[in-house]
Amino acid sequence: MKKRILTGDRPTGPLHLGHYVGTLANRVRLQDEYEVFLVVADYHALTRDQEKAHIVATRQFSRELVLDYLAVGIDPDKTTMYVQSDVPSVCELHLLFSMLITTPRLDRVPSLKEVMDAEHIEQPTYGLLGYPVLQAADILHVKAHLVPVGKDQESHIEVTRELARRFNFLYGQVFPEPDALIGDVPTLPGTDGKSKMSKSVGNAIFLSDDAKTVEQKVRAMYTDPTRIRADIPAEPEGNPVFAYHDAFNQNKAEVEDLKTRYRTGKVGDVEVKKKLAAALNVFLDPIRERRAYFAARPKLVDEILAAGIAKVRPISQQTVDDAREAMGLGKAQSSVDSQQ
Repeated sequence: MKKRILTGDRPTGPLHLGHYVGTLANRVRLQDEYEVFLVVADYHALTRDQEKAHIVATRQFSRELVLDYLAVGIDPDKTTMYVQSDVPSVCELHLLFSMLITTPRLDRVPSLKEVMDAEHIEQPTYGLLGYPVLQAADILHVKAHLVPVGKDQESHIEVTRELARRFNFLYGQVFPEPDALIGDVPTLPGTDGKSKMSKSVGNAIFLSDDAKTVEQKVRAMYTDPTRIRADIPAEPEGNPVFAYHDAFNQNKAEVEDLKTRYRTGKVGDVEVKKKLAAALNVFLDPIRERRAYFAARPKLVDEILAAGIAKVRPISQQTVDDAREAMGLGKAQSSVDSQQ
């Protein structure tokens, strides 16, 4: 029997190259080795914006997210895709887990502090503070063993492991302690040179960008500000343009040639960027083609999500039943009725 993977994304906009190197490439690779569950985490999208217009928008974003998944090679015959809010039993598990963790522990999650600092939040909502607890419920309601995540989410998986360990200690062995799997390129810098690519900051190249848009974004990319002429030697290390070459340019000989000439002042940023744009478009072309195929077949996306819900709901409910019985709560009456 295959071990399970659970991973997913908030439906707050299109996915970008940072998502690809952080988690998507691993998801595609691992779907042949594991039973994979891929959640469109619309409840998580509420932790930052609770306006009704935003909530309604997440429904459309959810479909766009599924299109991005299919475009990069996620196979619906191998990966179960579903929308988080369509599986209500995960909320009960979230409630049970929330009793097993303290607010000071959640205050120490690094990504929470980063969000609060970036968005000038002095008093987080319970939902934002409890984001890792809901994430733990997402992971453990299918009893996942492995979670492909970006480097910034590694601390969340540690919360999940702690909750599984605490539950099992108190009530008996119910949950696995899942491991985090970090991508080969843990963090891709933004096009503006900042440490992380982010759709909210506007420094991202999206998987759905057309070729012209990619070329425009690459031309505007941040490079070494001290290198004012092409004949000035400089180091490619730390230069975002070369970080992208390393991650996406399959012509490794070309990349090494560019680096050598960059170090000796024999190539300009224009040429380096032009070759990067070409390499990125070679990488993105098949993704664009698959996306267009599925976008032209909206009923197929509906069928994929409906099949995902049909598969994950009974698994999730069984997990909640297991947790309730281990705790001494007994099965919920709805579960008892469904088995009669």
